[in-house]
Amino acid sequence: MAAPNNKTNTALICIALLVAVCAIFSPVVGCDFVNYDDLGYITQNQNIQHGLTAESLKWAFTTGHSSNWHPLTWISHIIDFQLFGLKPLGHHVVNVLFHAANSVLMFLLLRRMTGTIWRSAFVAAMFAIHPLRVESVAWISERKDVLSTFFWLLTAGMYVCYAQKNAGRGKWFALALCFYALGLMSKPMVVTLPFILLLIDFWPLRRFSIEDVGLTNRFVRLLLEKIPFIFLSITSSVVTFFVQQKGGAVSSLDSITVAQRIENMFVAYVRYIGKAFWPSKLSILYPHPIQWPWWVIIVCFIFLVAITILAIQQLRFRPYLAVGWFWFLGMLVPVIGLVQVGMQSMADRYSYVPIVGIFIATTWAATEFVRNRTALTTIAALALVACCVLTPIQISYWKDSDKLFTHAVQVTDGNYLAYNNLGYYFSNKNEPERAIEFYKKALEIKPNYEDAHNNMGFCLAAEGKYKEAINEYIKALSINKKLTEAHNNLGNALSNIGEIDAAIHEYQIAIEENPKHSDAHNNLGIALAMKGRIDEAIEHFQLAVRYKDNYASAHSNLGNAYAVQGNNLLTAGNTVAAQAKFDQAIMEYHECLRLSPEDPQAHNNLGNVLAQQNKLDDAQREYRKAIEMKYENPEAHFNLGFALARQGKRAEAEAEYLVALKQKPNYADAAHQLQILRASAK
Repeated sequence: MAAPNNKTNTALICIALLVAVCAIFSPVVGCDFVNYDDLGYITQNQNIQHGLTAESLKWAFTTGHSSNWHPLTWISHIIDFQLFGLKPLGHHVVNVLFHAANSVLMFLLLRRMTGTIWRSAFVAAMFAIHPLRVESVAWISERKDVLSTFFWLLTAGMYVCYAQKNAGRGKWFALALCFYALGLMSKPMVVTLPFILLLIDFWPLRRFSIEDVGLTNRFVRLLLEKIPFIFLSITSSVVTFFVQQKGGAVSSLDSITVAQRIENMFVAYVRYIGKAFWPSKLSILYPHPIQWPWWVIIVCFIFLVAITILAIQQLRFRPYLAVGWFWFLGMLVPVIGLVQVGMQSMADRYSYVPIVGIFIATTWAATEFVRNRTALTTIAALALVACCVLTPIQISYWKDSDKLFTHAVQVTDGNYLAYNNLGYYFSNKNEPERAIEFYKKALEIKPNYEDAHNNMGFCLAAEGKYKEAINEYIKALSINKKLTEAHNNLGNALSNIGEIDAAIHEYQIAIEENPKHSDAHNNLGIALAMKGRIDEAIEHFQLAVRYKDNYASAHSNLGNAYAVQGNNLLTAGNTVAAQAKFDQAIMEYHECLRLSPEDPQAHNNLGNVLAQQNKLDDAQREYRKAIEMKYENPEAHFNLGFALARQGKRAEAEAEYLVALKQKPNYADAAHQLQILRASAK
């Protein structure tokens, strides 16, 4: 039993950790979503936005979306969207709360294992407020970090209870396995946990000694009890590898050789240590240089070997050095780059729990070697104060994509992804010229960067430079023929220059690659309608609204298709069937206007269908709404004039025809109807 004083201190430290995390990370509530992973994870993920349903739960457990299998992470995002929608504040708050909980759990775990309060508190505090934590907390898509660590810490806690207790040990072991499974379903990086459990068996739990290593009964028994955990790790690793490989996230040996991966591994380990002690120039992405200078590789290799030898030499006397060191090395193995996933050399988020090993080793070593307690306390206080200053500064870079990637290009070299994402940011801000500048910079660094070519094409198309855009899309597809967005965008550009058949072909390829690509279905529907294939067009408009909630323009297009069917049936003399189609069209226009009330074209088209049903007053109301929203609207003025003429309101009709002709001097239909109107008045 801990003394009451220790219980009080423990409670106060837990409260202090919670307050510190919430205070220091409070600026994240003012941060926006960013255009790196947040798009695929939340803002443009229709499966997330369907809410917590049986279908979305099934999707979470069966999808390999974003080249990952982490169903609990998906479920947490689904719940967040149901609670907060697309308001980032709530999503950020949940991340902060998980990190605060993890900080407390880290302290309690260390406290339980080691029996020390203040050393455990310091390590937990460094874990809680270090600038390296910002990426995992401020990046909404990195929910998988804080969530998986939550279960990782619970697993370790249950395991320690199992190891230290005599009664009810099976219960604690079962709980540890359950929490470990939940952790793996949040982020597979926790696969190294069985290795960490063996480390803490050695120290601080002291369940075996150096002499026991080998085929001794004690060591073999400890290995055997890890088998259920190892089985889960292997299963998760296999699933993750195949999902990432299928998603195209795993780099081939042609792009980065085995030797280059090993070289980067040495450098990355040392860089992680460097950023733990001197957290400057932190970036969302550290581009893989492919080839490091030979002297850098040698220095890093010698450094790592020296520390490893020192840790092994001190196994008997200072076991915390080996445990902390191998905790750090071992936990980073899945993401150190031997299996290269993505384009990064390293990532701050990968250090979330591994860096705790470094903090453990240095904290216990400092306590042993720095005899002056005042000096030791001063050093610890300065380290925490530095974190309190630097972490909010790092959080400020996460305010939006502009600040995040501008900072990235300032602190890294050759960061083509950061330039590309800056371009994407300004493209969405309707600043295509500025966006193109950034895309060009990305392509100067990496000429075969398919995303930048595709995005460049999109901006050129927005400026009406369709042929130039087509060239960029073709370049993108020559690099990656399965780039779905490039096929869809190429289809749009081809459609804009009148090559409808070629456009249809590109949309069909996009849909083959992604059958739930709502935009491709909508665009294919438009192209088919232009070819007069209305029945096929309707099928694709229906798929577009099925796969994308709140898709206003697709509802409008579906309404247009039903209206065309109604007109064709009316021409054929089938009035009853025509009216049914007109009713369907009206329903779709109303749905479009519910989602997008300020859509003048939808009001105009609704007016046309109402006019076909001889509901002329209702039709005129819709035309007037369209004109209110967009006065320079010759089509709406003409339609309003035509409806007024049908009611015998000649003067008002003539006025609308004249406005239509003023806005569009070559408007033949308006000129013809005005001529008829004036002739009939004579």
